[in-house]
Amino acid sequence: MQVSDSSSRILAGLLEARTGQQLTMNRRWRIETALSTLLRERGIATLDELITILVMGKEPGLSNQVVEALLNNETYFFRDRAPFDLLARHALPKLARKRHDSRRIRIWSAGCSTGQEVYSIAMLFAENPVEWRGWTIDVLGTDVSSAVVDRARTGLYSQFEVQRGLGINQTIRWFEECEDGWRAVEALRKVARFQVHNLLEQPPQPGGFDIVLCRNVLLYLTPEKRRLAFDRLASAIAPDGWLMLGAGETVIGQTDRFGADIQARGLYRLSGGEAPVEKRTGADRRAAAKA
Repeated sequence: MQVSDSSSRILAGLLEARTGQQLTMNRRWRIETALSTLLRERGIATLDELITILVMGKEPGLSNQVVEALLNNETYFFRDRAPFDLLARHALPKLARKRHDSRRIRIWSAGCSTGQEVYSIAMLFAENPVEWRGWTIDVLGTDVSSAVVDRARTGLYSQFEVQRGLGINQTIRWFEECEDGWRAVEALRKVARFQVHNLLEQPPQPGGFDIVLCRNVLLYLTPEKRRLAFDRLASAIAPDGWLMLGAGETVIGQTDRFGADIQARGLYRLSGGEAPVEKRTGADRRAAAKA
């Protein structure tokens, strides 16, 4: 199946209009793979035929299915393990002291896909029951895709999915084997909730989150949309809270709303918030602008 330039441009425009995400030239190879199943299920022979149907507006729900298929929903449990170790070693112990009076912690996983990140965070708490006894832990996962949010809510994963990131002991302890795979136990599901949300919209709980994880989402946004996303994230975080990005993402040259936490590399704080952040010099800014 060949993808013409005009079809690629139309599909890329549709994805950006609906989600803010770019389908750059070096990612357009994904179109054929991402849409092949949808074309087969709908009995559509070619991408050009698909574009004709979309343009004519004959099937209103088809454009939503196309967007869902084009989104990159790659995820797995404890993805890139180090960030979760950083949360367990640095952020959560500090929050335990800071929130001792309210005994409540709110965490937002933005771009959660099928929910593995949310359940991984829930496991960090569940594996220390004595320390967190009596606390209210709220872990919210959001994604622009309604299909992956629906899947995340079930807490149900295949054998292949649980093997990606989980050892046998964690699997047996935190998942129950059932006919369709492995389902997260109630102890995890009761702290996890999910909703459809576009990162470019107002946050689901302004100013209320102690930690926001937005990993490997901003990579796909235009610089303008990325700045807007940082503004949304900044408005979601408590003054002494943290932002965590993906390994290939940074705030440098992207926004002035955040700075690196000088005590924990890999976490970011609000600029002007209650915690010290790394100050950038004029030379740093010029270097970032040239990068």
